[in-house]
Amino acid sequence: MKISIDNETKLIETMLEAYGVESKEAKIVAEVVVDGDLKGFSTHGLGRFPQYIKSIKAGTIKTDGDYEIEKESASSAMINGNHKFGHYVTVKAMDLAVKKASETGVGIVGIHDSNHYGIAGYYADLASIQDMIGIVISNTEPAMAAFGGKKALLGTNPITISIPSDDIDNYICLDMATSITARGKLLESKRKGEPIPEGMALDKDGNPTTDPAEGLEGSILPFGGFKGYGLAFMFELLAGPLVSAACGEKVEGTATPDVMCTKGDLLIVINPEFFGGSMQFKFYVDQFVREIREENGVIPGDREVQNISTNYENGIEVDEALYEQLTEMAQEKGLDITSYFDE
Repeated sequence: MKISIDNETKLIETMLEAYGVESKEAKIVAEVVVDGDLKGFSTHGLGRFPQYIKSIKAGTIKTDGDYEIEKESASSAMINGNHKFGHYVTVKAMDLAVKKASETGVGIVGIHDSNHYGIAGYYADLASIQDMIGIVISNTEPAMAAFGGKKALLGTNPITISIPSDDIDNYICLDMATSITARGKLLESKRKGEPIPEGMALDKDGNPTTDPAEGLEGSILPFGGFKGYGLAFMFELLAGPLVSAACGEKVEGTATPDVMCTKGDLLIVINPEFFGGSMQFKFYVDQFVREIREENGVIPGDREVQNISTNYENGIEVDEALYEQLTEMAQEKGLDITSYFDE
C-alpha cells in the first residue's frame, strides 16, 4: 500500500499530538520524516516513526520542557537537548549556527542529550538555502567493529555536507554513513523479513552474514575498509566527548527506544561571504558542476532530486508490518488512520 506525502504529513502530526507532542515540534518532526521519504531514505522516514512513538511511551523522548543553551560565544554554542525530539532540537541548533555564521563567518554548535533526528541532510540544507555551507556530524550507538576487530564499538557515524548554488537545477548535498549502509537498512530488512546483501555485515563471531538480525547483533562493515573506519573513529570523538556526549559503548538510544539517548551532534556552518565571497564561491561551484555534468558525471544530491520527483508524484510505499505497527499505535489513542493509506 501507499501513502501520499500530504497524508503522511497529516498522519505524523496527528499521531504525535495525540501522544502529547506540542504542535510546533510535531510539525518539525513531520517535515524531517517526510523529507527523508521524499529523498529516498526510507530507513529514516516513516519506517523509523514507530521508534519515536515507543520512545515517547518509554519516556526517553520528553514531550515537556525545552532545550537549553549551556555555553555560548560569538561563533559557538553548546546545547543540552534535555531529551526532546532530535528533529526539533537540531533545527533550533542549526538556526543558531546559521545566525552566528552570518555574524562571524563561522557557526559551530554542539548538541548532547538529544535524540535520533532522521536524516542529517535536512539540517545541512537549512544552511545551504541561506547561501552558507552546512556540515553535520553525529555518532550513534555501536554498530561497527574497530578495523580488525569483531565487537561493535563505533556507530555508523554519518556526515552531511550541503553546498549552496545559484543554479536552481543544482542540489549539492552529500549525506552518508561511514558504514557500508545505515543501521536503518538492517532494521528495515528485519521488519520486512528480507535478507541483506552479502558484504554488508558480520555476525557476533565475525563471520559474514545476510541475516539482518545477526548483523544487528554483530557488526556493520565500514565503507572503504580502513578509510571508512578512520572517519567513523574521528567522528565518534567530534560528536561525542567534544560536545559532552558519550562515545563508543556508552552511546545508547539511537536505535533502542527504551533507553535515554546519549549520542551527540556537531553542526558547522561556514559563510562564504567571509572568505572568497558568496557570489564568487557559488560561481565556481556551478562552473565545476557543469564540468562534471558535461562528462556525464553524477553530483552528490542528484539521486535525492530524482527520488523527490518520483516519490512526490507516486507516494510512499508502506509495507504490511509497518502499517500494522502504525495502526496499533494509533488505536492506542483512539485514532483511525486507515483513510490515510491507499491500497
